[in-house]
Amino acid sequence: QVQLVESGGGLVQPGGSLRLSCTTSGIIFKIYDMNWYRQAPGKQRELVATITSGGSTNYADFVKGRFTISRDNAVNTVYLQMLSLKAEDTAVYYCNANYRLFGSVYWGQGTQVTVSS
Repeated sequence: QVQLVESGGGLVQPGGSLRLSCTTSGIIFKIYDMNWYRQAPGKQRELVATITSGGSTNYADFVKGRFTISRDNAVNTVYLQMLSLKAEDTAVYYCNANYRLFGSVYWGQGTQVTVSS
């Protein structure tokens, strides 16, 4: 069965850094586009970053060069390196896998990121 498991969330101070990981199983990881979404309390889930199966990346405007998405196909894992964190980055961060050809979509359970002094 398919599993996406996020880790690396936690409590950090403004200006701090955090690296999220999402390790997958049950999918052919290398053919999937991978995404990070986030959802803050009272807000809609929003797309943060994308990395395609070919390694092309895209970022939401609010990231402002602070976040970097990467993948390691050898260990079926996608990462989100977050720098210069702000209070407004506080949210549950979700890993998403998307195989566009077949319309296959999978979600992780989420990991909490809290940015507070």
